[in-house]
Amino acid sequence: MDNGMESMLDTYLFETNSLLDNLDEMLMKDEKLGDFSPDDVNEIFRIMHTIKGSSAMMEFGSLSSIAHHIEDLFFYIRDKGIDSLDPQHKKELFNLMFRSEDCLRGEVEKVENGQPLETDLDGFVAEINNFLKKISGAATEEPEAESPAAGEPGPVSETASALPDNLPDDKSAVCFIHVFLDEGIGMENLRAFMIVNALKECDLDFRYYPENMESNPDSCSSIIENGFFMAFESLEIASKASDLLRTQGHIRSYELVELQEDEPPTAPDPVPVQPALTEASASVPQEQPTPAPKQKAPVKQAQGTPVKQNLISVSLMKLDSLQNLVGEIVITESMVTSSPELNQLSRDAYDNFMKSARQLRKLTDDLQDISMSLRMVPISGVFQKMSRIVRDMRQKLGKDVKLTLIGEDTEVDKTIVDSIQDPIMHMVRNAMDHGIEDSADERIHAGKSAQGEIILSASHTSSEVVISIADDGKGMNPEKLLAKARDKGLLTKPENQYSRKEALGLVMLPGFSTNQTVTEFSGRGVGMDVVKKNVESVGGTVSLSSEEGKGTTFTMTIPLTLAIMDGMKVTVGKSIFTIAIANIRQSFKITPEEVLRDENGCEIVERMGSFYPVIRLHQFYNIETEVTNLADGILLWVETSDRSFCLFVDELLGEQQVVVKPLPAFLNYFNLKDFGISGCTILGDGNISIILDIQSLHGAALENI
Repeated sequence: MDNGMESMLDTYLFETNSLLDNLDEMLMKDEKLGDFSPDDVNEIFRIMHTIKGSSAMMEFGSLSSIAHHIEDLFFYIRDKGIDSLDPQHKKELFNLMFRSEDCLRGEVEKVENGQPLETDLDGFVAEINNFLKKISGAATEEPEAESPAAGEPGPVSETASALPDNLPDDKSAVCFIHVFLDEGIGMENLRAFMIVNALKECDLDFRYYPENMESNPDSCSSIIENGFFMAFESLEIASKASDLLRTQGHIRSYELVELQEDEPPTAPDPVPVQPALTEASASVPQEQPTPAPKQKAPVKQAQGTPVKQNLISVSLMKLDSLQNLVGEIVITESMVTSSPELNQLSRDAYDNFMKSARQLRKLTDDLQDISMSLRMVPISGVFQKMSRIVRDMRQKLGKDVKLTLIGEDTEVDKTIVDSIQDPIMHMVRNAMDHGIEDSADERIHAGKSAQGEIILSASHTSSEVVISIADDGKGMNPEKLLAKARDKGLLTKPENQYSRKEALGLVMLPGFSTNQTVTEFSGRGVGMDVVKKNVESVGGTVSLSSEEGKGTTFTMTIPLTLAIMDGMKVTVGKSIFTIAIANIRQSFKITPEEVLRDENGCEIVERMGSFYPVIRLHQFYNIETEVTNLADGILLWVETSDRSFCLFVDELLGEQQVVVKPLPAFLNYFNLKDFGISGCTILGDGNISIILDIQSLHGAALENI
């Protein structure tokens, strides 16, 4: 695939996914209200029309076919009005649209993964067509009963049995256009009415026959055999209509028939017309006496073309490159302003330089903020997908549960949003399947409302985003969790030594589950170790709190971005390390008397009523240093997730915002991330500082103590 086609594919995927997201949000909103608004009906029609056209252009037949049949369905609904459907039909329509969205998303995922698309869609297409026949049949039961009295079907049946050149009895018509549709397209009466309606939307005045094609399914046979007619009172209007027919699909041929002559000499032979895939195909030249009508006809198409575009899509790889470049500028600016050669300048020259340097720093700070904001996206996209999950599980599990979203406008780095979508989805499924009580009677007996509730919220702190998933269900009993873990052999110390927080944390161990039976959805605890691992992979932490009978809350604390962090620089010998400020609870000095040893001989210190192990960084990393006495150095009390300990370092250099750089690829062989090293950063003086990962450092150091 060349660069041009790859760019087109990226644009197609971005546009289609955005349209499907809008569709999902619209369907969820309308289902809560129990009805479609007229504006939403038009919007769904437009979405399907766009997906149909772009998919056909990219030659994705399955996507184009599904969107085309949904478009036909909503064309009928748009014409007849959504109020023509009874409540049961609307309920079926919601279910059909959700299945259609899932089918479209499945095909889009195949395109993204380079997999072959589905070729057998006859079953699903038939389901859409059957629903259209059902609602169109229900809407025409009464008119069909009255039609014999009106005398309208008579001419239709006569036309069907007459010769093709027998025209309708229209005394005012000057000419007719006789249109034949493609064979085997199905629902020919509605296809013909779509073509008629498209021409009428272009302000063309004419009559069509059969007159009741949109409400009379029996007219299909007439249209299949003899086509349908459009009657015009002006040749100029007929010429405009002829041009517009070129842009319509499913037309096999059409001809212009003038009534002024017994046998029109200038009437062209039936013109084969192919369905238009792009607007460019509407510009095929025709021999007409006056070209002006051609330029006026496609007014409707011009309205669909945006005059000004305020938003553009940018590749994430380009944003990554921009972020790296901005980081290099920030580092270089620090190196220039801290250069020792500046001391050789005169006082005036130095003052002028520093004045310019301050202006440069202000500009680099603004550039850094803008480049960071480009990567930030609202978390509402992830939250909205959770609404769909709750909706589907509510139907399958038979539980009455509502999802409350709070803070969905909170913005997070794009990379992090992609990483936390699966963990959030898993925890919402757990809350639905195993957190909420199985029946309304059980909730009422416990003094709760019959309807359960899951609250999904997001909020900002100074450098982190906090996401919580809370339910008002059964909650968890720490004693039962301990007993379950004991039976599975997952305990690492006596039960009486586990705190309540540690006991609840057992659900995030591999292989732990509180479900007694295997269901379609995960029980609370199934796969929670994967959730925890995914969150920690982006520098976040997972914690939970639960009260039996009242519910459970999972809380994820995640950095706003992985590109830049607030860190504390510390020294160990001649090495400089950086620790995230978010992981530091306290720094302090101690006396030798405050240092104790546990049963394994490991050093521990007491802080706020609890004892924490001490990890000497110079011993762990085998670094030579003159500061080996705990009283001579500094202790940092650090915490991550449910783990707390103290780090012994030589001294603190101060706080600084640093640009996070990944480790070179050739260092992956040494598995440095398993030994507490997550990356590095370049300081203002050009030195390299190692960034410590407190989570993995704790595990690695305890094994060596």
